[in-house]
Amino acid sequence: MQQIISTKERIILGIDPGTAVMGYGLVKETGPKIELIALGVVKMDKIDDHMLKLQRIFEKTVALIDNYKPDCLAIEAPFYGKNIQVMLKLGRAQGVAMAAALSRNIEVTEYSPRKIKQSITGNGNAAKEQVAAMLQSLLSFKETPDFLDATDGLAVAVCHAFQRMPAGKSGSKKSYSGWDTFVKDNVKRVVK
Repeated sequence: MQQIISTKERIILGIDPGTAVMGYGLVKETGPKIELIALGVVKMDKIDDHMLKLQRIFEKTVALIDNYKPDCLAIEAPFYGKNIQVMLKLGRAQGVAMAAALSRNIEVTEYSPRKIKQSITGNGNAAKEQVAAMLQSLLSFKETPDFLDATDGLAVAVCHAFQRMPAGKSGSKKSYSGWDTFVKDNVKRVVK
């Protein structure tokens, strides 16, 4: 009798949130193998109203989820910057993308920019161009995206694929499988 060994497969959606350009990438992970499904950007520079930009981020994230049926979303966490307004807007963009995933019961994990760069290039201070070049080599694609935001989104997905480890062993990532677990873990952040 022949035994068939099934290799667990998952699709990962990676998002680099932004209010002018949101980058995204999708990879399929089959065991140790990672292959590119898609990458691209959502441009919002022509939209003046910040709330309409957030609506576009939500709608596009839901559309990506509905189209590609990812098993999880990996997203870049906003980094500390000098301009608090920029930080606030990025946080909102990230939150809206996370809410879109949670609305479809997709597990969400966030990574710091440094962690993403470190996992892709081995250097937490790598330039966007270095990250893009490493991804092109790793995933064997030739086309250079118009925006490095696309490869940044792809880098988040690949970073997540590289993090395969037993539950509870990774100290830096936060993972939520739905609103209930998010609220339970963040009681003090939820306004009643």
